[in-house]
Amino acid sequence: MSVNCRSLNDVKTVIQSTEGFKPDQIVEFYDSWAPTYEQDIKLIGYNLQPLLVECLHANFSGNREEAQVLDVACGTGSVAKLMVELGFKNFVGVDCSKGMLEQAAKSGLYQDLKLALLGTQPLPAETGTFDVVILAGGLGEGYVPVSVLHELCNAAKPGGLIGLSRGAHTISETYTKDLERALELMEEEGLWSLVVTKEVDRYIQNPFVDAKKEEELYVRGTSSLFKKSNQ
Repeated sequence: MSVNCRSLNDVKTVIQSTEGFKPDQIVEFYDSWAPTYEQDIKLIGYNLQPLLVECLHANFSGNREEAQVLDVACGTGSVAKLMVELGFKNFVGVDCSKGMLEQAAKSGLYQDLKLALLGTQPLPAETGTFDVVILAGGLGEGYVPVSVLHELCNAAKPGGLIGLSRGAHTISETYTKDLERALELMEEEGLWSLVVTKEVDRYIQNPFVDAKKEEELYVRGTSSLFKKSNQ
């Protein structure tokens, strides 16, 4: 099928195919999806990346031209493309998919791109290096495990910002509970503090249901920004 002929239903079918995937299958899936990924997420109305970048834009007070940004689960580079419009220039990308990294490299925005399957392999980032660490949409069953939160925090400089976004369609009740508890514990331990959380009703069109009602057509999403402790 021609890329230009892809429909919303085609994209939903692609996403539905990932249900129950194991990590190695996810890698293969994203390798194959990379060439049409950016076009497809526009078709399905993906809104969490812009929401998370807006949160960062409103709360980052440093020098954007000098800020070091770690873009985790960077995909094809869509987050970096939004951030560069706001004055950020220095990006390191991490993703589990070689195909996605190849697409990200074409953007010319990244100073370095690293291949890693998070949860299985350590986050390839030095401790206390980045002014901004951002993970847009990677949290979920079979994707990025909750245990990676500590690695994201460790990669940020003291006082640095860590941005997370997630949609309900990839997160089970068990994962949600584990995630919320981990976020709370990290605050209680003084590792970071919550700056802002925003929710969006229309994060993405629900790829897993044939919705008959407007309220069922979209999946809700959440974007949160944390500030790493200066200690």
